[in-house]
Amino acid sequence: MNLSFDPNAPTPPSSGIFGLPFSQTESSLIYLPVPWEATTSYGGGTSRGPMAILEASHQVDLYDLEVERPYEAGLYMLPESPEVHEWNHIAKQHVEAIRKLPDRTSSNALALSSLDTTNRLGNQLNHHVYSKTKEILYRNQLPGIVGGEHSVSFGAIQAAAEYYTSFGILHLDAHFDLRANYEGFQWSHASIMYNVLKHIPQVNKIVQVGIRDAGEEEATYAQSQPERVYVFDAYHLNLEKFKGTLWGEIASCVLSPLPEQVWISFDIDVLDPSLCPHTGTPVPGGLSFQEAVYLLAALVHSGRRIVGFDLTEVSPPPLPSQDEWDANVGARILYKLSAWTLASHHKVKILKKISPFD
Repeated sequence: MNLSFDPNAPTPPSSGIFGLPFSQTESSLIYLPVPWEATTSYGGGTSRGPMAILEASHQVDLYDLEVERPYEAGLYMLPESPEVHEWNHIAKQHVEAIRKLPDRTSSNALALSSLDTTNRLGNQLNHHVYSKTKEILYRNQLPGIVGGEHSVSFGAIQAAAEYYTSFGILHLDAHFDLRANYEGFQWSHASIMYNVLKHIPQVNKIVQVGIRDAGEEEATYAQSQPERVYVFDAYHLNLEKFKGTLWGEIASCVLSPLPEQVWISFDIDVLDPSLCPHTGTPVPGGLSFQEAVYLLAALVHSGRRIVGFDLTEVSPPPLPSQDEWDANVGARILYKLSAWTLASHHKVKILKKISPFD
């Protein structure tokens, strides 16, 4: 680390994530950016999420009220892969071609060819994310995946499953993501948790929080997995709040099914859309920023350990001249995810501050 680094100084434009001077080898937590949005089914732009978050991170002050100097453990973002950009470009063309076809049945050779290409590129992406995450883990560093659409998480969770053998997932999202081969795409953003349940048995529990937009088949599928899937949908979360139940009590209940080791899968659309207006599939309602952050803190205070995380579906506005609010919020969520992940491994200390209300 550059000993002349001043955490209180303005951030140089060419500096790393959060304006930090760390190299990859000096860092405890490594961010893998994955600029992929091939299967987004409503709004686009999330492939530009990682770079937008990197730029917005320079506006995030490093002092944290809950975790002592989390940046000192070292945070580093890998460069984006040109291959992933190319795969994304090709896959998006094929997906758009499929969606324009009036006939998408198995008798349409063009649809089948484009579908096969998209699924093949999805497999390549999974292997890329898997390999990079595996490298991070075997260097005894912690992985943070920055999407991109939610499908980018699969390879990382697969790598973590090999490294840790078993763990649970805290899945924060407006959607179940339990659709099988949505639109025919094996690796659709709407299928990430279905694919995890189907292909990664080491994930023994998935706790889904904030769900408020779902297909009936997804809900039925979740109910058919009572030993592995626990759903805390927005309706029942709000019902408890309307009854006067404190968020701290709700959080304890939400986290109770999770095992000692936990992967956090954070889709930004779990938040109220005022915090992520350009995300691909915004849904009214959602958690506040502080409610989401409290869940992260409560998870670590419970003694559980965060083995890695992904942050997905952050989408900057279509025009560069528009504000960077989505990326600003995304960068702040990323910093809190990082702080609590590091704290759960005792790489940084949790602050014990006296409240002004005590």
